Amino acid sequence: MPNFTPIDLGPTSPEQIATGASSRLHVKMYRQLDDAITEATTDIDLAREFIAHGELSAKSIQNTQKELFRFLTWCREEAGKTLVQLNVADLNAYKEFLKDPPPDWVSTTKWPRTDPRYRPFTGPLSDASRRQALIAVKGLMGFAEQTGYLRRNPGALVRNVRTPTASRITRYLTQTAIGLALDTVATRLADTPAAMKRRARDRFLLVAFAHTGARLNEIVGAAMGSIYTEGNDRWWLDVVGKGNKPRRLPVPPAMLDAYRAYREAFELPPQTSRTDRTPLVLSSRSRALARITDEAAAEAIKAIFADAATAAATRGDADTAATLRQASAHWLRHSMLTNHANNGVQLKTLQDTAGHANIATTAAYLHKTDNERYDEIIASVNGRGIL
Repeated sequence: MPNFTPIDLGPTSPEQIATGASSRLHVKMYRQLDDAITEATTDIDLAREFIAHGELSAKSIQNTQKELFRFLTWCREEAGKTLVQLNVADLNAYKEFLKDPPPDWVSTTKWPRTDPRYRPFTGPLSDASRRQALIAVKGLMGFAEQTGYLRRNPGALVRNVRTPTASRITRYLTQTAIGLALDTVATRLADTPAAMKRRARDRFLLVAFAHTGARLNEIVGAAMGSIYTEGNDRWWLDVVGKGNKPRRLPVPPAMLDAYRAYREAFELPPQTSRTDRTPLVLSSRSRALARITDEAAAEAIKAIFADAATAAATRGDADTAATLRQASAHWLRHSMLTNHANNGVQLKTLQDTAGHANIATTAAYLHKTDNERYDEIIASVNGRGIL
């Protein structure tokens, strides 16, 4: 059985990450080993340094830690090599390993890393996940070369995993489906104080994701004071997105109402100051005002969708039920952008709101032209026929 002992690769909480190093090292592209600027003497030391000096968001740091834990464990347990000993064939072998990890590396239950039952995989990785895993590994290898830890970087000769790209976003929910989810959480039984807190919090989460299109970690990583007004009846939510780039998102009245009801359920005043650093998304079980994890927030949304799917099935709406069973918090981001794009909001406005680097990414959410094309074709078929 491989040894999956946890590897300490740096900070684990948003608070720790925010106070750590965040500036990228300024290094030459090529250095010899006798001119190394890194103090790392082991692969784990190097990985810590790579994470600490990268311009990464809290969520990116957590994902990179997970990917490098798997990679360094594979190097030790499967390849029996250190980074200095790896070659192109080894890295290509790791790419194939991710596609079909052996059974003793897999557990369908996500145990904590400190649990002896923990396994690095829940199953084979999709092409998209393999691509992200290789990006982390190649980033580490490139950093190792740039800082002089490696004389040459075999990762530069390893091709990225190619993933099919869709010309249109399809993972989104209709307004009917979102409305059903809202009704479901609003009418959820809450017969204890903790259940009442959870219901109000989960409803706020659903409304916040649906109205702002923020990413999961952007909402979870925000503070209570991140929702504010500048005194002109415009309310905003400040978030920090990819690359630690700040963004502020419009807060409509429905979201503000849900925010105030949520605070009231936690026995907090309806409004707070802009300097309030209390976590925006609170645990309903903790006596202290404690932040929940990204995973807990994701599971809360999934639970709402599961209940809404049951309600849709009961009504005989099999299509909505099937969609809701697949949906996740990220679908609400897609839904917000899709619905606004179809309502005629300028793509540049949506690009800035979503934090997309390229407007072509935003354009993938515009389904209105597809619907219009469909209507024209069907109208022609119904009007004159083509067969």
